[in-house]
Order: sequence, then C-alpha cells, then structure tokens
Amino acid sequence: MASPEQTSVVIPAYNEAHAVADVVAALRGAAAWHEILVVDDGSGDGTGEAARAAGATVVRHPYNKGNGAAVKSGIRAATGEYILIIDADGQHPPADALRLVSRLGEYDLVVGARADATQATWARRLGNAALNRLASYLTGRTIPDLTSGFRAAGRAPLREFLHLLPNGFSTPTTTTLSFVKAGYNVTFEPVEARRRTGRSKINLLGDGTRFLLIVLKIVTLFSPLRVFLPVSLASFALGAGYAAWTIATQSHVTNSSVLLIMLGVLVFLIGLVSEQVAALRFERRD
Repeated sequence: MASPEQTSVVIPAYNEAHAVADVVAALRGAAAWHEILVVDDGSGDGTGEAARAAGATVVRHPYNKGNGAAVKSGIRAATGEYILIIDADGQHPPADALRLVSRLGEYDLVVGARADATQATWARRLGNAALNRLASYLTGRTIPDLTSGFRAAGRAPLREFLHLLPNGFSTPTTTTLSFVKAGYNVTFEPVEARRRTGRSKINLLGDGTRFLLIVLKIVTLFSPLRVFLPVSLASFALGAGYAAWTIATQSHVTNSSVLLIMLGVLVFLIGLVSEQVAALRFERRD
C-alpha cells in the first residue's frame, strides 16, 4: 500500500491564484507528502507566487501550453514513487486524495470517479455519459468516469505513456485508456466533487470532439479490432444483403454490393494487421 510520504502531488494550474494556495495548504495539513508540485502553466495572475507562498514547489511554463503539458511537466519533475494528480480549483477534498493514494500498490491507477450530480450542466453530464459508454465498449471494461483529472498512479507506468499524452484537456482520457488496454490494474474510487472556484476552462463542443478522437486513437493503438471489426461486419453485411436483394429482384449483382463486400474485407484485414502491430508494441515494451 502506498503512503503520502512516497507520493508526489502534481497540481496543474492556469490562472488559479484565487484557489491554489488553499488547495496546497489543505493538502499539507492532511499528510506529510513526499512533495507538492504546482505546475504554473504560464499564468498571468500570480498563481506561481501564491503556490510558492503556501509551501509548494513551483514548476513554471514561460507561456500557456495546456493542461496536459502541465501534467507532463509535473510527472517529469516528480521524484516520488507514486504520483497524485489533483486540480487547482479546490473541487477535491484532501480526505479523498488520501483515499485514492491508499489503494495504490494493489492497483496501478486509481481514478476519482465523480457522481453524475456533480457535473456542472446537463449537457456536460450527457457528453460525459456518452464518452463513458463508448470507452466502456471499446475497452471491454466499465468506465464510470473517463474524464476525471483526479487520479493517483505509479510514477513508472505513468512515464511509460508520457509520449501519448496530449497537451490539451484529454490527458485523463488518455491515461485511463492506456492503463486499461495495457493490462494494468485500474480501479475507480467514488468521490464527491465540490463546486469549483472560478470558471471551467473546458469548451464542451470543441474539447468533447477532441475527447472522442482521443478515445478512438488510443483504442486503435492498443486494440484496433474493437474499431475495425464492427465497421467491417457492417459493410460486409450491407453488401451481402444488397447483393441478395438484387439477385432476387433483378437477377444480377450490382457494383455497389461488390464494393461494399470488398470494403468489409479490406477493413477487416487492415484491422488484423493493426492488431498485430499493437501486439508487437507490447512485446517490445516487455
């Protein structure tokens, strides 16, 4: 079981001077952490100064790169055996942070899964629910909260997937899917997220589309047939069904049905080759 003394806390922060000092103080009061790293992602409001005054070690970006870039900088700078990633907006209480860390050792990744009621708007709840269902299907594992940035993991496996992490707001999505598809032990710990201080920096439409693309990208990296096989079967079935109908009604097979059948076969073969490439990636890693 992991302990706070073995854990580096990474707090990505952009223009969070109004909240970050309270978050750092609350964490320091809750446990003797190995270190608390605040990654100031090019803030213009004194976020870094406020975090440093509260007792955190500050890693500063000279300009804004994105939440994912801040998380990556924190992971690179961390020296603890385990890493806890927590937002700087004050949503998550220290007691939940300790609960997540306590499950490390048994699990390689512990994600703080938020209740639906804590989502700010119905549109965000609906979007997250759709992403959770898609990710659960593609990975073959129930994922109750794909986009929660509140998580704890071993430093070594996190660094293993560092090159896959985007610079934007899809880092939680990428790490969750990567850990699941790589066969690591992943669990979701229910947490209650308080109302955030300040406004969310996530754009539902733009970032939601990027989340969807990230889900497909990661699954095609680790388990391509989950994507290619349904498309292949649908195309083949449509072509075969259309061919049967035209034979019955017109006594011939149309070019369209032949093309659909060929497309289904080609997509399946591409998926099969991609699956072998994915397997080779893991053999090389091992």
